[in-house]
Amino acid sequence: MQPVHSRLALSALICGAVLLATTSCTDREAQRQAQAAAEAQAREQAATKLQGEYDAAVAANNWELARIHGTALLAQYPGTEAAAAVEPALADVTARADAAREQRRLSALWNYARVAAGKGEQRTAAIFSKEPLDTGGSAPATVQLVIRDHPEWKRSAYLVLEGGDFDCYGGCKVKVAFDDAAAKPMSAWRPKTDEAIAMFIEDYRGLWKQMRKAQLLEIEFPVKAGGTRTAVFEVGGLDGSQMPGWD
Repeated sequence: MQPVHSRLALSALICGAVLLATTSCTDREAQRQAQAAAEAQAREQAATKLQGEYDAAVAANNWELARIHGTALLAQYPGTEAAAAVEPALADVTARADAAREQRRLSALWNYARVAAGKGEQRTAAIFSKEPLDTGGSAPATVQLVIRDHPEWKRSAYLVLEGGDFDCYGGCKVKVAFDDAAAKPMSAWRPKTDEAIAMFIEDYRGLWKQMRKAQLLEIEFPVKAGGTRTAVFEVGGLDGSQMPGWD
């Protein structure tokens, strides 16, 4: 049998070990909680910073950048106060971003030029048809629509072919439609020149006015190869400031 003092010492040793283990566990739990709190605070701070960038983009009407920041915020920091604040408006921001991207695409379809001509300057705004057409040339090709302001020849609107020819010498009628509206006839004519395969639309003012309000323009015209062809133009990106005095 162990002496009494030995048993007491062993008991004290065991109690001390248990107390030390309990204290160690408490310390680890406290450290874990402190670390979790620090990480949560860091996430909130990072989310708040990203929300600031999102808000700045929205204030600047930079919808595409706002969408990038908003989407990243929800993906990287879900459950944060910043994510909760941004989420309700993100669908609208995304729609605006899509519209801005589409408008940029439409704007890029137009080509503008300014060149010296006679005693002044010629300005043109030109766009190619959405799809190539078989107009009687060696291969299908896009049709070009040109709006021109010339110091001597004044204003005009005309189509240009890369191949084949218009059947409009002496004048003809073309059918013009904007968006979903019914097509209406317009007078046109093909000048007797070999410099370009061009056909002029007489009511250039009406054509311009309607284009400024439309997204799509369709022009059906006769060709020498037989029948008619329809060129479709995505005109929604036309920049009126490039042609002063037309609006």
